[in-house]
Amino acid sequence: MTPLWLRRSFLCASAAALLSGCASVRVVDSQVQSWSTLTAVPAPPTYRLAKLPSQQASDQAFAPIEALAHQALQRAGLRRDDASARLMAEVGVRSSTALPDWPHYPPMWGWGAGWGWRPGLRAGVMLREMPPTLHRREASLVLRDAATQQVVYETSALHEDVWTDDPAIFGVLFDAALRGFPQPPTGVRQVHTTVPR
Repeated sequence: MTPLWLRRSFLCASAAALLSGCASVRVVDSQVQSWSTLTAVPAPPTYRLAKLPSQQASDQAFAPIEALAHQALQRAGLRRDDASARLMAEVGVRSSTALPDWPHYPPMWGWGAGWGWRPGLRAGVMLREMPPTLHRREASLVLRDAATQQVVYETSALHEDVWTDDPAIFGVLFDAALRGFPQPPTGVRQVHTTVPR
């Protein structure tokens, strides 16, 4: 029979390993919505990136986003071919910050009044806890038929969190937006992606 101290040591070691494993990954929840007229991956499965004028003007700033979009498109089964592309891809990202809804976090400043341990009314300024800043990020992708310019696939992924790891999070969002390509589920859906911290 296994001694009690050995069993307890094993349980403690198992719990520590489980907790350390949980701390090393992060789940990114994305709200994804997609529209598609494709019935299959186009043949040949080639694309080229069509940059907007603003993206061309800030080429150095857009370069990391462009690289993440290329990686996501390749994981979805498409191949970059600038010379003879079957599809044209337009990508976009948006990032903003906001405070959570105020009903859950009352205003930062306010007047307080109350009774102390001595008789008499006390008044003063109260400082409240600062709510965490939410970072809202969105990645979008539009695929057009290169010959007809018709939109054949449109998708976007939205994520809100307190983490500030731009632009890496956009790679996760591009992957989430392309989940199910070329025939994604209809309507708004939640996509959960596990990534290392």
